[in-house]
Amino acid sequence: MSDIEDSDVDEYDELSELRQKQQQFQKAPDSQTSVDEAFDLDDLLPTIGEFGKYQKLLVFGICLPACIPCGFCAFNQLFMADTPDDYWCRVPELLDLPLEQRKTLAIPKELENDELVYSKCLTYGVNWTQLLDSGEVDDLTMMEPNSSWPLVKCSQGWEYNTSIVWSSIVIDFDLVCDQDIYPTIGLAALNTGGPVGVYLFGLLNDRAGRRLSYFTCLATLLAGSLMTSLSKDFWTWAGSRVIVGLTIPAVYQIPFIISLELVGENYRSFVTVMTCTFYTSGIMLLSVVTYLERDWVRLSYITSLPFYAYFLYMFVMPESPRWLLMRGRLEEALKILERMATVNGRQFPEAVHLKLEAQIRRDKLKKQKKKVANVGLMDLCRTPNMRLKTILITLSWFANETVYLGLSYYGPSLGTNQYVSFFLSAVVELPSYLCCWYFMDTWGRRWPLSLSMILGGVACVITVMLPDDAVDETLVLYLISKALLSASFLIIYPFAGELYPTQVRGIGIGASSYIGGLGLIVIPFVTYLGKENLKLPLVIMGFVSMLGGMTGLRLPETLHHRLPQTIEEGEEFGKNWQFKDCCSCAKKPDVMSQPPSYENLDVLAGSSNTASEVELELRDSRRVRDPAPRIDERTPLDTSSGSGVRPVHRPSMKRLVRQMSIMDTQRTHDGTMQLTHWI
Repeated sequence: MSDIEDSDVDEYDELSELRQKQQQFQKAPDSQTSVDEAFDLDDLLPTIGEFGKYQKLLVFGICLPACIPCGFCAFNQLFMADTPDDYWCRVPELLDLPLEQRKTLAIPKELENDELVYSKCLTYGVNWTQLLDSGEVDDLTMMEPNSSWPLVKCSQGWEYNTSIVWSSIVIDFDLVCDQDIYPTIGLAALNTGGPVGVYLFGLLNDRAGRRLSYFTCLATLLAGSLMTSLSKDFWTWAGSRVIVGLTIPAVYQIPFIISLELVGENYRSFVTVMTCTFYTSGIMLLSVVTYLERDWVRLSYITSLPFYAYFLYMFVMPESPRWLLMRGRLEEALKILERMATVNGRQFPEAVHLKLEAQIRRDKLKKQKKKVANVGLMDLCRTPNMRLKTILITLSWFANETVYLGLSYYGPSLGTNQYVSFFLSAVVELPSYLCCWYFMDTWGRRWPLSLSMILGGVACVITVMLPDDAVDETLVLYLISKALLSASFLIIYPFAGELYPTQVRGIGIGASSYIGGLGLIVIPFVTYLGKENLKLPLVIMGFVSMLGGMTGLRLPETLHHRLPQTIEEGEEFGKNWQFKDCCSCAKKPDVMSQPPSYENLDVLAGSSNTASEVELELRDSRRVRDPAPRIDERTPLDTSSGSGVRPVHRPSMKRLVRQMSIMDTQRTHDGTMQLTHWI
């Protein structure tokens, strides 16, 4: 024992423990506690490898590259709908004249920013064909426009200054003047498909498996992109964007979910941050591609055709073992798990085989599902504290997601070069992710979330104080706001997951994310206001961000607290909130947690902690030392009864959960991860 304690690298001999527990399991065949308990894959991962070679190949070879098509297809539309700086009414009868002469003759001038410029949407209502045929004018080059001529709207199309933007749907489909809102409608159409796609592919994900769902989603994305490239009118193009929108963000969330399900809990933060980093890197790459390719049709091909190679993942992408176990497909699940153990250089424990085989035999005999508490959306609003927290979480989510995407859309409109501005708007996200990852584990979740949203909103609002010619200063403030909103965007998801009780976590996150997704349909129309006033959208988004940040201050801190398991615990968690709580960050624990690969957590329900259970909970051998004082992780429900009264622990509160920035996706009651409308 002393050798084990003195060694820093030797690990607990889990195989010996498993064999002992296997013998105990065989000696207690009458005990039904372990038999009735569902197998938890998270218990097995420390034995066969939490983040070994298999998971690294999966994450870096499949999950992270899957982020690139999502970013490409979500933002390439901004550059397909470029509007030239200058355009004017087309007059076919005057096309033989030099450009300046026909503009002088056919286009009236109007005052714009204290300067006379040619009108973009009006022309003189003169019948040039009749005028030329009548012989009244011998030489048009000597003719001067008459101020008494009537003014009419352009009816025969437009001519465009193509020195900078020479190909876009705006030019091909004449989306200017009365139709200049059409590109905004197309952007809203893209975002309309997102919630629908998450629901549809979520159903397919749960019923047909991750692999089929992913490749169906990828095929839908590529079909919509191909339809985009072949569109000959606006409404066909807009319809194709709805099809593309169906796959965003599902096209990268499905492999992301597979990766999260196969890595240990302590590595899910890393996987999530790396996913955000690759997603941002894809947007940075898109800015380079759009700079090099200005033809919108070819741009559509370039940002979609390379991803046909992703169908090669059919030969290497595994099905989710968690989903296979849920479906009772034991042999397939075991094959994947054994391959994972082999690649990671680990030995697959026999005790797992016994438990899974016993579980499958039991399921075949019973042929009925376990009874699960029937909870729904109304349970989030049934009690006052849970109702208030649900409203506040949803408001913060709505503000955060809406403003973040709005700033992403608005980047090309600022600065002197839209490609550089778009590139910088993506670059500033990378340091914000790293800083956010650190601060949310030291300061907690609430203050970093609220401060980043409030300060980001302030940076947007104060742009109104700058003069119109302060282009660079406006861009700098925009980039500061974008960096802060990116940090808060990374916090809101895990923070909401920690606030919602386990019993309704999936429902709560799903509801908040869907309502937040509605803002994505509205935000393109906010950025459209920038055509008249460049700073107006920034001011609007700034106030929305500040409002969302202030609502977050009312939420309770979750760092170093045990997460609520039931709705009753969720109601008690943060119930005694006081105004002074806004002024404090998360309290540091008295003793820092040990950094083993897997935390051996106490079993709350005493009746279930029998010698016959085959538990795959690994213990760090260094814990044999003298016990250290424990961190107080009690929820208000545990302490509300006062001292001297033993708190009641329910069977549903089986395990304590100590979070370390674990950024999960929503789950069902059996632990299966689901899609969420979260870009």
